Amino acid sequence: MNDTTTPAVEPAVEPVTEPEAKPPGYRWRWQILAVVLIAEVMDLLDSTVVNVAAPAIHAALGGGSSEIQWITAGYTLPFAVLLITGARLGDLVGRRRMFLIGATGFTICSALCALAADPPMLITSRALQGGFAAMLIPQGLGILRSVFPAAEAGAAFAAFGPVMGLSSVLGPTLGGLLVTANLFGTGWRMIFLINLPLGLATVPLAARLIPRDVRSGSATRLDLPGVALVSAAVLLLVFPLVQGRELGWPGWTYAAMAASLPLLAIFAGQQRRISRAGGSPLVEPSLFANRAYVAALATGLVFFAAMSGLMLTLTLMMQLGCGWTALHAGATMIPFSLGIVPGAILGASVLGPKFGRRVLHGGMLIAAVGSCGLWATFAHGGLRTDSWQLVPALLVTGFGMGLLMAPFFDIALAGVTDEQNGSASGVLNAVQQLGGSVGVAALGTGFLSWAASSGYVHATGWTLGCAAAALLGSALIAFALPKAARPHTG
Repeated sequence: MNDTTTPAVEPAVEPVTEPEAKPPGYRWRWQILAVVLIAEVMDLLDSTVVNVAAPAIHAALGGGSSEIQWITAGYTLPFAVLLITGARLGDLVGRRRMFLIGATGFTICSALCALAADPPMLITSRALQGGFAAMLIPQGLGILRSVFPAAEAGAAFAAFGPVMGLSSVLGPTLGGLLVTANLFGTGWRMIFLINLPLGLATVPLAARLIPRDVRSGSATRLDLPGVALVSAAVLLLVFPLVQGRELGWPGWTYAAMAASLPLLAIFAGQQRRISRAGGSPLVEPSLFANRAYVAALATGLVFFAAMSGLMLTLTLMMQLGCGWTALHAGATMIPFSLGIVPGAILGASVLGPKFGRRVLHGGMLIAAVGSCGLWATFAHGGLRTDSWQLVPALLVTGFGMGLLMAPFFDIALAGVTDEQNGSASGVLNAVQQLGGSVGVAALGTGFLSWAASSGYVHATGWTLGCAAAALLGSALIAFALPKAARPHTG
């Protein structure tokens, strides 16, 4: 008789799921988000408030119209030129360190702007301020990607929509209020002094909260030839856009913009050669193999051009056409900001996770409808249009733009690795600046030309129609984006 033994059946064991490791700085992630947003606010305010204060600055410091114009351009130009370099420095020496350097330098330069005794000192201080902003701003998105887990990143990026919208629109209103209030007898200088408490709060908070290990990549050397090539290319493109309209678009402006294209092609080839040789390029060529990222760049370029051109058109119509003061025009834009906030909240928390890319399409279409509503309002009321008549169309336009901007950054950085974060953030910010410059130059020039030949009402209609067409164009480009904002998060 054979003795057979039945093997014991082991009970099924449930697999143990390891808890997801929390990234460094996770405990303070929302406080870090607040610090990054404060930096964004300082940049956006400084790029918008000066236009309102320009007459007061001119009266106090003197100088010609070109010098006053350079008080604005002196900030925009170095900011756009150095953005990609600033982002790459964040990869090389650490985003926390570059954030602290940028915030500290920006605050000091704000004090120098407030103390300026003549136009050259103010222009120089503004240029330095723009350079430090280029070191500061590209670090924000990379820092947030490092402290927020993927499942929460969308909510963090959603905060950028309302903050950017409110800061850019309320900047002129705040500037007008500060100049008019003349607090402590400071007059126009208060538009720069207001940065001091923001900066003095940002620097120590960033030093305490942002973790030290946000540096990515193994490279230790900056690609200086790449810096020279891309800076020269951006300068040749942005400088004519900033100055061309005021100078009457002489032939050299078109030649400079045309020359920037082959220089960018040379830069792209140089970056590929460095990458193939195992070096550290300024911009990771692999970024442009990321379909979502490239499509987001194209979408952002057209969208921000349309938004900047639309804002300029409204400002020019209100002040030059309707004869309103800068403060009146700025206050009239408040409904636009009020529309952005619910659009961004819905886009981030409800509609974005459920409908993905369709939220971007919806936002662009709604903003285009709002632009047509503004066109119809001015066509009906003419130069006698009042602020209350513009409220419905401003709310609709702002809502559409908020709906788009909430998930936009999450889509733009979808699939971007830690090693690519710096380059991706820098290029994305540079494209935003370029889009804004293109929109201001193209639609601003069109508005003034049409106003001279057909009057302000017709000029407003044609320009707002172009802005609406650009928004519809960005909606078509957005079909190249993934259907879900961040499919890898589930």
